[in-house]
Amino acid sequence: MKLTEKDAEFLTRLRELLDEKGLSIEFRTDGIKRFVLKKNYGLTIERRFGMTRQGVRWRFQRLFGEIYPSTYETLLFIESNFGTGLRSQAMEIARQRAEARQEALKQRGLLSSKRTTNDGQHENRNQP
Repeated sequence: MKLTEKDAEFLTRLRELLDEKGLSIEFRTDGIKRFVLKKNYGLTIERRFGMTRQGVRWRFQRLFGEIYPSTYETLLFIESNFGTGLRSQAMEIARQRAEARQEALKQRGLLSSKRTTNDGQHENRNQP
């Protein structure tokens, strides 16, 4: 699975909230091992993410419960069959793609700290 632009935007906002201590990610080992998003799921969270609390939970589960672990499952399978000799080159490819994606987003103006609301006004994403 690939990350979408909405996924990238979600991760950026999540990082900001983790840095501000508004949310935290816990690793649970009771039964099935998994990541859990913890702390306040109030209106501030809904406003910051621009989605409902259920939407925040769904995207978090998709990213941290499906995509992130699946990526490592794929790596484990490939490296168990071919060794780790190609890892550094694969990382170079991944870095180049990530840099190209960031540059494309900058050129399209998607990395700004403001967005337009439904009424045409600009809203600062960094404010709760």
